[in-house]
Amino acid sequence: MANAAQIVAAFRDVAATKSLSDEEMTDLVKDGMLAGLARIYGATVQAEIDIDEDTGDFDIVVLRRVVDEVEDPATEIVIDEARWDDDTYEVGDVMEVPVAFTDFGRNAVMAVKQRIVQRVRENERDRIRDEFADQIGHLLSGELQQIERGKLVVMLNRARDADAIIPWKDQNPRERFRQGDPIRAVLKKVEETPKGPRLILSRADPLFVSALFHLEVPEIHQDIVEIREISREVGGRTKIAVYSRDESIDPVGACVGLKGSRVQAVVNELGGERIDIVPWHPDPEVFARRALAPARVSKVFTDSERQVVTAIVDEDQLSLAIGRNGQNVRLASQLIGWQIDLYGSREWVERGEELAALVEGRADDQYETSDFPLSELDLRPAVLAALSEVGYDTFLQIIDLERRDFLGIKGLGEEDAERLLQLIDELTVVEGEVPEAESAAASDSEEDDAEDDGDSEE
Repeated sequence: MANAAQIVAAFRDVAATKSLSDEEMTDLVKDGMLAGLARIYGATVQAEIDIDEDTGDFDIVVLRRVVDEVEDPATEIVIDEARWDDDTYEVGDVMEVPVAFTDFGRNAVMAVKQRIVQRVRENERDRIRDEFADQIGHLLSGELQQIERGKLVVMLNRARDADAIIPWKDQNPRERFRQGDPIRAVLKKVEETPKGPRLILSRADPLFVSALFHLEVPEIHQDIVEIREISREVGGRTKIAVYSRDESIDPVGACVGLKGSRVQAVVNELGGERIDIVPWHPDPEVFARRALAPARVSKVFTDSERQVVTAIVDEDQLSLAIGRNGQNVRLASQLIGWQIDLYGSREWVERGEELAALVEGRADDQYETSDFPLSELDLRPAVLAALSEVGYDTFLQIIDLERRDFLGIKGLGEEDAERLLQLIDELTVVEGEVPEAESAAASDSEEDDAEDDGDSEE
């Protein structure tokens, strides 16, 4: 059997591999020795254990109280037996029984080993739990150890003994890894299991994109630029809204980097996933316009109570605003946290009366039509050409013009001016107002009634 010094040296080697201090190692050995003594004397045994740091020798003393009648053999000894060694013992004295390590039998040695291994594992679990409990959202790197039932088992560089996995649902379906490949992921949560803490990593969570930008963009690391909102459909597209605490720093430019170097590094890590970066804004209308990028939005209305945004875009921007399978508008809605109802300008005009009533009640009973090309109105080509000649190509450009303004345009006559004013009235009706034609008819009716009253009086 190995002597005590060799055993202590072996324990120190184990402690070194587990990054334990000399004090922690000494406590572990003492606890192990106590477990061995418990196997010999009983579970309640009391002992004093000293270890010589230089020689590695043990000094073990079991403490037993002298009594008339023994109730606990592990901690008590009858007075007659105690007086075999020293006849001066009295009831109540504490007898010190020296124990040599060579007196430990096989079972006691195994108990020492098991206890020390158990304590090392417990300390390792506590260390991992304490180290990673406040690291949620941080980027971790390691090596793919194995693929087990769809989940990726990762050996982390900073804690190789940690139990770290990437579940199937937290993987990018477009990515393929092999055993031994380097891999990076974000820490999503620390999960408690019967075997200790398990680190749940993710490459599909929006936190992964945020962590990558935190790594690539110094301004984010320095808390000058902040990622306020983020929405993601893994493998397809991500939208992030950024905000700068320093007005002199463009948050979008900081994230994009020189010639797109910073954002390209993130895109490469995500396997080519598209990233839209927009400046965050507290106003939902402004934020919605930006969130629908790269599409250009003509007009936006909001319903704060229902948290609904109605956005109108030109026909040539509609498919861009919707995105593939509705992805762009869906991610924009997730980014701003409001529902987005998207309309093309043609559909908006066709449903003008219905949608006007919807919008009027949300904006202080005031309605303003969205801008759209004049070519979408029922006008003669000659009228469109005349208006275009003087720079009028969209509806909002003519909405405030009066009859004399139209008549002053070369090529437009009375009928053309009347037709244009009629279209403006139809598309800019305000709830509660009486259309001009109806008002005129009402006035004529009142005059006729007045004349009839005058005739009857006569």
